[in-house]
Amino acid sequence: MKGKLAQLDTVLYFAVFTPSPKNWWRVVALAFSKSGNGGLYILLALICAVFLEPLGQKFALTAVLAFAIERPLYFFLKKRIARVRPCDCFALKALLTPADKFSLPSGHSAGAWLYAICVIEHLSVPLWPLIIWASGVSLSRVVVGVHYPLDVVVGAMMGIGCASLAIFLVGIL
Repeated sequence: MKGKLAQLDTVLYFAVFTPSPKNWWRVVALAFSKSGNGGLYILLALICAVFLEPLGQKFALTAVLAFAIERPLYFFLKKRIARVRPCDCFALKALLTPADKFSLPSGHSAGAWLYAICVIEHLSVPLWPLIIWASGVSLSRVVVGVHYPLDVVVGAMMGIGCASLAIFLVGIL
């Protein structure tokens, strides 16, 4: 089963990744990918905590707690699974240089979905733009060549799970 799943993941990877995408597709993918780097998360949480109290403070607390759960889990799984990135496996140049050498789970996907769920839970923001954004961040990681599809699916599930746990824990405080 493991071999078939890896084969399917590779086939899906090559269906999405192209070493020389059209310029507009590359720009869109890189923009989505960069938006998931984390700097915007901190800035938005700080702005919300200062200007939207007490709702913004609850959002910021939930997001910080969710990341405090997600980050150690992410680093543990990344090192434990040690899945080589597709750009290193197939000698194809990715559109950007990844921060580390392993691909499973996708930290960008985990962070984007974690943050989207926290925003949806605490702030009056429409659901669909956040789902489209988190999906775009996840898909972009395959498009730019640094993750397999399964990496981003596992990352998304991890982010949703960590956000849900944090929402529950903050709710019982």
